[in-house]
Amino acid sequence: MIKPLELLRKALVAILVTALPIATLAGPRPQSPRARTFDAIIRGGMIYDGTGGAPMRADIGINGDRIAAIGNLKSANAKTVVDATGLAVAPGFINMLSWSVDSMIVDGKSQGELRQGVTTQIFGEGDSMGPLTEVMRKRRLEQQGDLKYDIPWTTLAEYLTYLEKRGVSQNVASYIGATTIREYVIGLEDKKATPEQLDQMRELVRREMEAGALGIGTSLIYAPAFYAPTEELIEMCKVAAKYKGKYISHMRSEGNRLIEAVEELIRISAEAGLPAEIYHLKAAGKENWPKMDKVIAMVNDARRRGLKITADMYTYPAGSTGLDAAMPPWAEDGGYEALFKRLQDPETRKKIAAAITTPTSEWENLYVSAGSPDRILLVEFKSDKLKPYTGKTLGEVAKLRGKSPEETIMDLVLEDRSRVGTVYFMMNEDNIKKQIRQPWVSFGSDAASMSPEEPFIKSSTHPRAYGNFARLLGKYVREEKVITLQEAIRRLSGLPAMNLALDHRGFLKVGMYADVVVFDPATIADRATFEKPHQFAVGVKHVFVNGTQAIKDGEHTGAKPGRALWGPGKSEKKAPDRPAKTSR
Repeated sequence: MIKPLELLRKALVAILVTALPIATLAGPRPQSPRARTFDAIIRGGMIYDGTGGAPMRADIGINGDRIAAIGNLKSANAKTVVDATGLAVAPGFINMLSWSVDSMIVDGKSQGELRQGVTTQIFGEGDSMGPLTEVMRKRRLEQQGDLKYDIPWTTLAEYLTYLEKRGVSQNVASYIGATTIREYVIGLEDKKATPEQLDQMRELVRREMEAGALGIGTSLIYAPAFYAPTEELIEMCKVAAKYKGKYISHMRSEGNRLIEAVEELIRISAEAGLPAEIYHLKAAGKENWPKMDKVIAMVNDARRRGLKITADMYTYPAGSTGLDAAMPPWAEDGGYEALFKRLQDPETRKKIAAAITTPTSEWENLYVSAGSPDRILLVEFKSDKLKPYTGKTLGEVAKLRGKSPEETIMDLVLEDRSRVGTVYFMMNEDNIKKQIRQPWVSFGSDAASMSPEEPFIKSSTHPRAYGNFARLLGKYVREEKVITLQEAIRRLSGLPAMNLALDHRGFLKVGMYADVVVFDPATIADRATFEKPHQFAVGVKHVFVNGTQAIKDGEHTGAKPGRALWGPGKSEKKAPDRPAKTSR
């Protein structure tokens, strides 16, 4: 008897494969493998093609940046031959939520994730690297911490091209940050857009979509994104929809108003007429854990009604953001400088302190969601004076300073003149497994790809920066058997590639770009921990990006063949225009 889950999987694979253009699936007709010469051959591996179907043992021939042949290539020759006997061969993994926007400028090798098989990084959670005004550029330079770099670009497309020309080991693509658009036009204040400002926001979206952005990304728990009404987001998304763009969102709530936040995302998808994805799906806070069943039911219902709703997630029970996320959004009205002034005013501090410790549904209070100051880990400071607190909990630091946790929060943010990188323990394992089982869930690290060397080790980090994808394949596939290996690979490659409409990527088929990862299913695992996060994952043996080997026998080759990837709205006839100058 065929189980319902198996029927669902087969149906989903059929839909995905049917949806691919014929040229994508078939590519050029393979020539006879006899006496052929390739640039590279991956021999004898078990091929998982990204569709979720059963694997097959075969060889892969690569010429240039494309897969040229799949089959028995024992008589063929190649400049590079990889012995994949006993190993899995899969499409390169796609990180649906990457914060490597600055780490890849500092270190284009991106080893923390490349060594997990990630070949494509997707940016744009609310904030994007363009478009920028001069004031925005100056602000971003002033806010830099351990990672220092110039900002010679203005538009998002220019940034992606800058990365490619500078040299990176992975492909890169990005959503437009709705927060960035709002900051460009309105500033950092809690204001409603005027009709004229909304027109300017639409125009900025149009320009970036025509230049190759993937769609609109939001992060609605943070100021100033928090100030944007749903209608403003719908108007921007309507423009993105004209260019086959998508909407992807860190929703307005992942806790007390989780259900309402999902309703908002579904509404935006329906009214703007574009696919929508939930960033890092979770139910935050113990009292909200039971809501996950309802959320899954809501997404499945929307999908049955024809809406393209998906989600991504990371594979850990803790999230990571700023310590300022424990403070109410009104405290940041006007930006960080305005926040610092408020933190210096005794009466305003009393109001902020009261808000920190008061349960509410009016905003996303991560201090309350964590449940205890001992479940809040401090990982990143700008100030050398405060760096000794790195790796300690908020509870520990409060005791050392002889102050309450809420006073400590305000003091640290003010003294560091930053948001202070923080890990919040808010989720549970049952929900993580429940989410992994959903066929519409892909994966994103929500972190910057790093390496255990300067300047990255000046601060701590969340272990997902080094282990998110390996953890899925090791802990949840091999050890706990939450899903099968072929299904996990589909979620890491084919599913996100289809959701993003990436050109000729996400599958191992003749004619596709040769983004390929070779790994050992028996040993792949994360090694990073919350106590010692700066540790590479293990088990990935070889990685090819655009046909060039970037990882060989587990070590980086020094190659940087990554490219800027573009959304389907990119106009090939017209160079991206620069946004009009403004005083903001």
